[in-house]
Amino acid sequence: MAASSTNNTNGAARSDADDASREEANLSDAREAYKGDDEDDTPSGFEQMESRLVGRIGTYLKPYAGWVALALGITFIASMLGPLRPLLIQLAIDQYIVGGSAAPGGLQGWIVAQAEALGTWGVTGLQAIVLFLVVALMTEGLFAFIKNYMTQWIGQRAIYDLRTTVFDFVLRQPLKFFDRTPVGRLITRTTSDVEALSDVLSSGVVVILGDLFRLVFITYFMFTINPTLAIVTLTVMPLMVWVTFWFRNHVRTHYRETRKQISRLNSFIQEHVTGITIVQLFGRENEEMRRFKQINNDHRDAQIQTIFYFAIFWPAVQIIADVAVGAVLWFGGLQAMTSSALTLGVLIAFIQYARQFFEPIRELSNQYNTLQRAMAGAERIFGLLDDDYSLEEPDTPVKLDALKGRIRFENVWFTYEDLDRVDDPAAHDHVEWILKDVSFTIEPGETAALVGATGAGKSTVMNVLLRFYDIQHGRILVDGVDIRDLRLQDLRRHIGLVLQDVFLFSGTVERNLTLGNDDISEEAIREAVRMVQADRFIDQLPEGFQQDVKERGASLSHGQRQLLAFVRALLYRPDVLVLDEATSSVDTETEALIQRALEALTEDRTTLAVAHRLSTIRDADQILVMHKGEIRERGTHDELLQLDGLYRRLYDMQYREQEPAVAEAR
Repeated sequence: MAASSTNNTNGAARSDADDASREEANLSDAREAYKGDDEDDTPSGFEQMESRLVGRIGTYLKPYAGWVALALGITFIASMLGPLRPLLIQLAIDQYIVGGSAAPGGLQGWIVAQAEALGTWGVTGLQAIVLFLVVALMTEGLFAFIKNYMTQWIGQRAIYDLRTTVFDFVLRQPLKFFDRTPVGRLITRTTSDVEALSDVLSSGVVVILGDLFRLVFITYFMFTINPTLAIVTLTVMPLMVWVTFWFRNHVRTHYRETRKQISRLNSFIQEHVTGITIVQLFGRENEEMRRFKQINNDHRDAQIQTIFYFAIFWPAVQIIADVAVGAVLWFGGLQAMTSSALTLGVLIAFIQYARQFFEPIRELSNQYNTLQRAMAGAERIFGLLDDDYSLEEPDTPVKLDALKGRIRFENVWFTYEDLDRVDDPAAHDHVEWILKDVSFTIEPGETAALVGATGAGKSTVMNVLLRFYDIQHGRILVDGVDIRDLRLQDLRRHIGLVLQDVFLFSGTVERNLTLGNDDISEEAIREAVRMVQADRFIDQLPEGFQQDVKERGASLSHGQRQLLAFVRALLYRPDVLVLDEATSSVDTETEALIQRALEALTEDRTTLAVAHRLSTIRDADQILVMHKGEIRERGTHDELLQLDGLYRRLYDMQYREQEPAVAEAR
């Protein structure tokens, strides 16, 4: 886009009183963010919601489906090797250390047969079992390394894709979206909420399935060795299931509350860091600190409440596991004393299995912790992505390689309220219309100026021309083409915008002029700088074009930032130039520089300017005088003075002291 200021362009909308009301609404939205996100307050339909969220999260793993399948295969094998160890220990004790046990069948018999087969190599059966244990341990460790690296590799790429999707979504939103969404909330969505999904996409799915595989293998091996002791070990499972569901139902709500409090905290901090000057100017430090402490307290309490349930759940799982081990010892001990059916190896193996069985359950509880964070983050991320205010692009856009510069407004009506296109705006008398039946034409190469009191709707004309907002009635034509029939990128590529409040990014002067466009040569930069006469101060900077301008251009004066904005507009060579009070906040000397720069910038270009200083628009081809959203007068400077209307009153107010003769003549 050829806009000279990459400010979020709210400055263009908020210089008028009608836009001031939207600013107040925006602050109200931010205050609502401190209270929490309303969309998170209803806990109904969790299961359906979570299944939908899991499905949407899964879409970011689809590009890596092959790698995910490989990771699951490795996890499956590794999950079997851990439960295999107690079985090998049982065989070593019963068959070779204590001895005397009957030859086993099934899997155990096959393992013993393989151990005996190694006898031809001079390896005893016990040595062979020990060798199998070592191989199982080393293989499990190797597979664990491969699995962890692979899942992190997959997850980080999926997170990269998700974060890119969220930021791309934010970049495509019109100003209407940012009017309603506090910046702190957007920062939370693109940072901490995305990071909340990192563990799930990196390892969560694979780890959860791996733990489930381990439970299946442990259960299988227990029933293979001794079905009776297996049933005894699993008698505690109903209690475990009840504890797990109790934990799940309580912690889920508190995780969502925690995410809300994080968003409130980010929104509050972002707004008050941005507005720190106002806070200090009016001595509101103590009051704002009081409000911050309240929000911080709510965040702390939400975190502690979540920790409370984990503090109950983890010890409960450990106690249940110890009860299972105790049941195995009690029942197995009685069985060993009353009969010889239960061997020492089996008892030892079952004690290990009882402990192993609850390790995946504890891991699953940790993963549930991760999963709840992810679900809370995913709900908010996808809620953001579903709240799409993107302007509709034409299916078959008109292509314009260049603009002649003819601009025409035909009966344009506009309001910042939520309202679709209407056939009869006058019938909607309850709507606060910002523009009312505005019509005018600017011919190619002409300079037109918009003047009027604060709140007349001047800056809104700029916003709808650049289609930052869509109008509700009428048409806006550029070279005879409705702007809704043009791609947004094409429209804005041909129109340069210079705002009163110039935004500069952290970085060098050159980077802020080119915005990273490598097609702009160094010669073109220097030529544009000379035309605007910005070289006077750039050459005096210690590092010239490589000088770091700091965040928001804090190291430069307002006038210097304004000159850079003109250079930026000139570099992108717009066919139409839009100036929104570009000289209203600079000193007289800087204004003189800017006026000379404007002569170079507006030469042979259609120009539409909003101006408070009437001295800057004396030579305009036509001046449109706006009042309460309507064009009340139009003409040249001299013609409007002769009308003795609104323009004359504005002129007299500005020049009463400078030109007393004019006042006396009246």
